[in-house]
Amino acid sequence: MHDIRWIRENPEEFDRGLARRGLVPCAGEVLALDKEWRRLQTRRRSRKPCATGCRARSARQRRAASRSTSSWARSLRARKPKPRRGRSSRIAQTDRRSPGDLPNLPAPEVPDGLDETANQELRRHLAPPRFNFAPLAHEAIGEKLGLMDFARAAKLSGSRFVVLRGALARLERALAQFMLDLHTREFGYAEIAPPYLVREETAFGTGNLPKAADEMFRTTDGLWLIPTAEMPLTNLVAGEILDEAALPLRFTAWTPCFRLEAGAAGKDTRGMIRVHQFNKVELVSITRPEDSEAEHERMTRCAEEVLKRLGLAYRVMLLSAGDMGFAARKTYDIEVWLPGQKRLSRDFELLQLRPFQRAAWAPAIVRPAKRARSPCIRSTAPLSRSAAR
Repeated sequence: MHDIRWIRENPEEFDRGLARRGLVPCAGEVLALDKEWRRLQTRRRSRKPCATGCRARSARQRRAASRSTSSWARSLRARKPKPRRGRSSRIAQTDRRSPGDLPNLPAPEVPDGLDETANQELRRHLAPPRFNFAPLAHEAIGEKLGLMDFARAAKLSGSRFVVLRGALARLERALAQFMLDLHTREFGYAEIAPPYLVREETAFGTGNLPKAADEMFRTTDGLWLIPTAEMPLTNLVAGEILDEAALPLRFTAWTPCFRLEAGAAGKDTRGMIRVHQFNKVELVSITRPEDSEAEHERMTRCAEEVLKRLGLAYRVMLLSAGDMGFAARKTYDIEVWLPGQKRLSRDFELLQLRPFQRAAWAPAIVRPAKRARSPCIRSTAPLSRSAAR
């Protein structure tokens, strides 16, 4: 969610950032709606009757004033044309809907480009392993050993689900334990066991709504199943006032994640690359704005250490402006080599979200002279996918 005040002060920079994303600049349109909304708000406030003088009146006078005020309000509502009310309602949504439909602006160092062809490789670790035989895909190995059961998962839940058995189920649990122990004992993250269902406000706070609504599962009573633990972890401090001395806050969690994969029709239909439910370790840091770059680099090193200790070959990519996710300002992808598919696949995604966050969500930092909004940085490590490889 963009801060409308920042757009007012930096319309040219806002439009340049959208253009780098491959979008049509629209600062003028957004500011026109904002101006109209503020005009209507001022007009509404000026029409409210002043009740201050009633305090000095007698009880009878106050009751009479109250009846008069109620009558005046009813008559005003009756005279107010419906189209005007609808327009005001739409304008009032400007700060939540129009800027909320626009992605975060890329950092200056992010390469220009509209897709993955413009991504930049930063470094590699180890060379891909070579075998004197043709390696099988992960799902072929899993089914051959009786450790993956897609048929029974389909019987239980439909397509894009899997049942893990025996040693593979234990391996996934062991990998989760390894990652959580590493991040908590050596890197200073606090382990969290969050809810897997969140309110709509929580999903809005992290930018998943409204843009990704068609990729998420929703219950009949309005709760959303988390597509990532970023949602509950980031919102742990939503709207709170934080002591600067307590920053950075670093959280980690191992949770199931639920995704509709609505845009994945025909893609990766075999195996565990795209499934509706998978387990994942998440890292989230809440830090001062001036420390966000250093924290982003630190988190990347933490994620790389996982792969180094597992002896896996990988490379680190800096994504282009057009290939980043909706809420990201800057993104590193860590891609791991898949022998069975003879390609690299993203296993870690590390995003810097500053300054893209809902004003109602972002916690304030208590400083000697001022408050500042605290940015969020996150990393994801999909366990089910890496465990199957």
